[in-house]
Amino acid sequence: MHSDYPDNLIIEERTLEGERLELGAKNIRYYLGPNLVLKRCTLVIRVSSERFHLAGPRFIDCHIELKRQLKDAVWYTAHLKGCRFTGRLFSCDFGHQPDYGVVYQDVGGIEDCDFTAAHLHACRFVGCDASTLKFPRWPYFTILDPYRRREEFASITWRREIRSWFTSFDMYPEETAAITFSATALAKDAGVSEDRIRALLESHADVIY
Repeated sequence: MHSDYPDNLIIEERTLEGERLELGAKNIRYYLGPNLVLKRCTLVIRVSSERFHLAGPRFIDCHIELKRQLKDAVWYTAHLKGCRFTGRLFSCDFGHQPDYGVVYQDVGGIEDCDFTAAHLHACRFVGCDASTLKFPRWPYFTILDPYRRREEFASITWRREIRSWFTSFDMYPEETAAITFSATALAKDAGVSEDRIRALLESHADVIY
């Protein structure tokens, strides 16, 4: 009898270099790590965040290619260095968050990664040096140090439909270094133009377009 529960595929305890890994089989839940190192590999992800689990892997100079939108994925339990992302990410978290779990809390981090060819919306970068990261440009925009600037951005006259995005920075970790939004997605939700959103942002420093 076929089970409705996915099987587990665990890739761990090895170093892979120059390999191509495709995560997309039906009815499989993927676990990467522990003690997994991927160097100059291509990782193709076709599954949802519910079937994609990071148990302490290290990605070095990898291409991470998302073939479907990855939503609400938390990368705090992985370390990424020199990686390039393509595809769509929605409300994903990267970096190091000491309060997130206990098993792999010392593993997470992100540095020297390139998101310029990715589509990001409401993605947070925590406990890292945002100056080492490359963010997508307009119609995407990245707010640096949003927790510290929470009152500043909450005071902007946002349309009601999108105001909640900019009044919740106080709910983020204090170590949040940056957050990236899609002006296209916000404009669609609010029924305004992308130019209107940019005009609201232009008087504020430390915003990357």
